[in-house]
Amino acid sequence: MDENVLLALGLTLMAGLATGIGSLMGFFTSTTNTKFLSLSLGFSAGVMIYVSMVEIFIKAKDALTGAMGIQVGNWATVGGFFGGMLLIALIDKLIPKQSNPHEGKKVEEMDNPTQNQALLKMGTFTALAIAIHNFPEGIATFTSALQDPSLGIAIAIAIAIHNIPEGIAVAVPVYFATGNKKKAFGLSFLSGLSEPVGAVLAYLVLMPFLNDIMFGVIFAAVAGIMVFISLDGLLPAAKKYDEGHTSIYGLISGMMVMAVSLLLFI
Repeated sequence: MDENVLLALGLTLMAGLATGIGSLMGFFTSTTNTKFLSLSLGFSAGVMIYVSMVEIFIKAKDALTGAMGIQVGNWATVGGFFGGMLLIALIDKLIPKQSNPHEGKKVEEMDNPTQNQALLKMGTFTALAIAIHNFPEGIATFTSALQDPSLGIAIAIAIAIHNIPEGIAVAVPVYFATGNKKKAFGLSFLSGLSEPVGAVLAYLVLMPFLNDIMFGVIFAAVAGIMVFISLDGLLPAAKKYDEGHTSIYGLISGMMVMAVSLLLFI
């Protein structure tokens, strides 16, 4: 197996398993560090928005215009971008609000052991929702790392950061409903595994067809998915727990780090 493929699979696995980090954080604290949460979510959004618009969209456009001509290629790039947004929006629409991983939650908001059945149901549905969301994210991380390892590393880190509060959202309600840390951690851990599953599927199904057109469409869709997640989920959650301008500082810091890393490694 190619070294780039192994790296891409490894990065996707790392990003997906960050849900487990979130579950551990949920067990060992009774309150959420809202300032850190706001800063980290804003940072993740900054990385994802910047890399999507400045790097991924441009790579998609270059690939598609080179293969299809300037006019058709430009239309295909824009179509892929908004198609990615539509895909993730439809997934969000089909998932109940209380189970949606893009709806930010704090540890103390779920600390209510009197509603065991409701909490268990919430945790289970949230795990399922995260698994569905992580699947296209896994494809995004894998294809990005395959094309450009330094870009894949940046995307994997951004997705890992935003997977941490998702892990909390799964593990905490399950733990308070059952009192079983192993079960809560296991469910959170499994929800993140759909990300590397998405990567493996991309390797097995998409690799034989990964020409310039397929690559360009996937990259354009990935850019749309990441911008949607940032604007619909990460930034509103960051603002929800904001203190002063913490989320905006995080956003700008994420963009700056991404910009510098692209200049250094490309």
